[in-house]
Order: sequence, then C-alpha cells, then structure tokens
Amino acid sequence: MTTTMPEVRESAPPSDKRRHDRRGGGVMSSTGLYIATGIACFLFLVPFYLLVRNALSTDAEITGENWKFFPTDIQWGNISELFTDGTVPYGQSLWNSAVVATLHTVGVLLVCSLAGYGLARIPYKHANKVFYAVLGTLMVPTAVTFVPSFVLVSSLGWVDTYRGLIVPGLFSGFTCFLFRQYFLGFPKELEEAARVDGLGYWGAYWRIVVPNSLNFFAAMATITFIHGWNSFLWPLVIGQSPDAWTVQVALSNYMSNQTVVFHLIFMATAFSILPLVFVFLFLQRWLVQGIAQTGIKG
Repeated sequence: MTTTMPEVRESAPPSDKRRHDRRGGGVMSSTGLYIATGIACFLFLVPFYLLVRNALSTDAEITGENWKFFPTDIQWGNISELFTDGTVPYGQSLWNSAVVATLHTVGVLLVCSLAGYGLARIPYKHANKVFYAVLGTLMVPTAVTFVPSFVLVSSLGWVDTYRGLIVPGLFSGFTCFLFRQYFLGFPKELEEAARVDGLGYWGAYWRIVVPNSLNFFAAMATITFIHGWNSFLWPLVIGQSPDAWTVQVALSNYMSNQTVVFHLIFMATAFSILPLVFVFLFLQRWLVQGIAQTGIKG
C-alpha cells in the first residue's frame, strides 16, 4: 500500500517586480514632492527678486520696455537717497514703527493674556456673558468704531503721539479668545499645586502659567507684531505730522497725483519688510505649534 505524503506549499516571496514597483512608486512620489516644493519656493521668491531688482534700478529701467534680469548699473545710491530725502523722514518712520509695534505687542500680550486667563480660570457667574460680549466685538466692523475712537483720542490730546498710536489697540477680542482657548487646555494640576503653596491667581499666572506657555506667547507675539507693523489707516489719521509717521504711512508719501518715485518705493519697501522677515525666521517654529494649542479645530 502506497502512502502519499501531503504536498507542502511554501509561500513565494514577493517578486522582484513587486518590490521594484513599490520602490519606483516611492521614488516617483518623492520626486513629485520635490518638484512641487521647488515650484512653490520659486513662486514665493519671485516677488522678493523683483523688489530687490527694482530697488537697485533707475525709474527708466523699472518702467522701460526692455526688461533685464539685473540692472545695467546697480544704483547703490538709492539707499543713501532714501535716508537723506527731505520730503519723507524714512529713518524716523522706521523708528516710530519699531516703537509702536514693540509696545503694541507687549501691551496686547499682557492685557489679552490676563483677560483670557480670567475668563478661563476665575469662577464668576457672569463669565460666559463677558466672554460672549468679547466675541461680539469681533462682529463690529472697524469702520464703526473708527470715528468715535479718533474723537476720544483727539479730546485727550494724543494726536501725533505714541499714546494715540498704541493705547487704542491694546485690546484685541480675537487674541483674548485665543488665550482663553489655550488656558482652558492648560493643566490645572500645576495651578492647584501653586495654590497649595500659597499663590493666588496672579501668582499662579505669573510664576506658573506664563513660564510654561512661552511657545504660545511667542506665537501670539509674532502675529501681533506683524499686525502692528503693517497698520496703516489708524497711524495715517493719528500721525498727522511727518515726525509721527510710521513706515507704512511714509511709503504712501512716495506716491502722489503728480509723481511716483518708483525706485524709492521699492527700496523703502525692501527695508520695511526686513524686520518682519527677521521676526518670522526667529519665531516661525512657534507659530503653528502655538495656534494648534488654542484648541481651535477646522
């Protein structure tokens, strides 16, 4: 009697063709990603190239029909002309913008973080009503409050002063909302341990919450500084004398109904964005992380 042994089948290893297909698909996807990133970087850098190119050119080369990648004769004298122009005190405007944007950022972070912390942590039966009132301010167009704010500032004698440029914008409903959302997710155990050690709300905020929230504060500082630096309409109305102009107001004065000084506009714009570039490069890693910590979900 013949006994038939069962046939044992071994699973065949993946064929070289499959491995090659998977490897090839990964290479293609990586190549496509690099190409897309390269195109995005190119499109992002083109405006900066145009800015620098035109800043170092003459008006004739900027507006001429024969476009050249680089100007025939680089006009380094445009830099000295920018800062020695008697009609627009550009150096003073840069200083004014630096002072206004810095103090505006510090003030907004202090006021809005305290308001957000109070709404998130201090028990109060009308806390939700106050929070809804803060959200309601986001629904009010800026144009509605512009004239009353100007009348108030003017009556206080703050026209052409740093106080008039800074104080009216020290509270932001949106920034307060972001701080409240962040503090709602802050670990309560740390604050409870601080209260056991005898700290009140102010002590817990200043000695526990702030040191452990520097990433979020840095993100809010970046956004607030950029907003303060780029403000135009309010500084235009409050800074009526040239000595009180900010950089954005100074830029607008290179254009008039009669003349447009193209090379000075581009040169002034190049200098005006340098502080924003440095601030963004220094604090960019905290931007996404800080916004993600607010608890806002899309």
